[in-house]
Amino acid sequence: MSDIYSILVIDDEESILRLLERELTTQDRIVHTAQNGREGREKLSRQRYDVVISDIRLPDADGLDLMVELKGIYPDVEFILITGHGNIDNAVEAMRLGAYDYVTKPFHLDRVELVVERAYQRVCLQRENRSFRHSHSSAPPSKMVGNSAEIKQIRYLVGKVAPTDVPVLITGESGVGKDVVAHSIQALSTRSGKPFLVKNCATLQKELMRSELFGHTKGSFTGATDNREGLLAFADTGTLFLDEIGELPPEVQGALLRVLEAKRYRRVGEKSERQVDIRFLFATSRNLLEEVEAGRFNDALFHRINVFNICVAPLRDRKEDIPLLVEHFLGRLGNAMGHNELTVSDKAMQCLQHYDWPGNVRELRNVLERSIILSENGIISERSLPRDLVERAEQSGLESSIFSLEHMEREHITRALAFFNGNRQQASKALGIGRKTLYRKLERYNL
Repeated sequence: MSDIYSILVIDDEESILRLLERELTTQDRIVHTAQNGREGREKLSRQRYDVVISDIRLPDADGLDLMVELKGIYPDVEFILITGHGNIDNAVEAMRLGAYDYVTKPFHLDRVELVVERAYQRVCLQRENRSFRHSHSSAPPSKMVGNSAEIKQIRYLVGKVAPTDVPVLITGESGVGKDVVAHSIQALSTRSGKPFLVKNCATLQKELMRSELFGHTKGSFTGATDNREGLLAFADTGTLFLDEIGELPPEVQGALLRVLEAKRYRRVGEKSERQVDIRFLFATSRNLLEEVEAGRFNDALFHRINVFNICVAPLRDRKEDIPLLVEHFLGRLGNAMGHNELTVSDKAMQCLQHYDWPGNVRELRNVLERSIILSENGIISERSLPRDLVERAEQSGLESSIFSLEHMEREHITRALAFFNGNRQQASKALGIGRKTLYRKLERYNL
């Protein structure tokens, strides 16, 4: 689900347009307005909207005909129709023709907002379902890049656990690439050709969370105007990746535990249980053990999802991966942005390697995207990098060069190996240390 979604309100009454624009606009919602059908068509042709709220009676169009016309062109858009009490029959007909719901004049804003939110939930589920039906032919957003000991260990663990159906908990700071690990597991699993659903639990509204995961039946709560399937139904026979699992409220945690243990679930408002066959992947940037001890996370659920843990190290602990990551991102971003041949100056690369990357791989990607725009003649120099990054990197490099003997030793061993073309026996002799000592240091410094 995207963080921000858009609504188009079509009505010939200026007061209604202003009211809905004012009351529905939030930091997560953008609201535009149109005073007739013609203006509504024009706006939909220029911009993608998620939800359209339209009066059934417009000065230049019949609201039902307009909805059918626009649904044929924009099937992803959900329509909510405004009608008077005397036109309920028209509203029912609209539902039959494909409207998500209707509201009657005079309407309660709480009701309108609830219907809008649920319409957008349906938009997201339908888009995800269409996307995941074809997930076997779509490439993951990225791949595990690097030759550090940490990345090699993750590749080993992924290769071992992917062919199984064991739940996997992927942990690590925000931005380290936990989603990349999940995609890698899916790609190597026996379910690689089946649906692969990804949901960030932090983006779910608490009051809608159970409904989105499990689905609901018509009339099970206010606004439940029809039966809805949830993510579990869409993911059946495939894989469900729940990111930021620590954000689930306690009541939903217990229901999810039931799914993991019994492979059964019940939609909201439904009496009978359904069987489901899903491989679960989880990720979190929280310390779930601390959450359990604080009473915020279900102890039994924690032990059930923590069967196999993969911890992704922060980028500051595997800086030797930075050059490969830079090469990888420049290739992907450069092609997308029309820059086919890009290089990084030595000074800029030093800055990238000395910086500590609090935002991890995600921050590195964003910095490179910005730097491509500011590159000159295909070269990313230190002038292309954010000023504060360069300053902090220079300070970090100065401190490490003055105070870190380990850094100096690592650099000295690296230069010796390069001088002797990787011959460890000659390098150890030149360094004045035994081969076993050299091997221990190579392992220590991930060389």
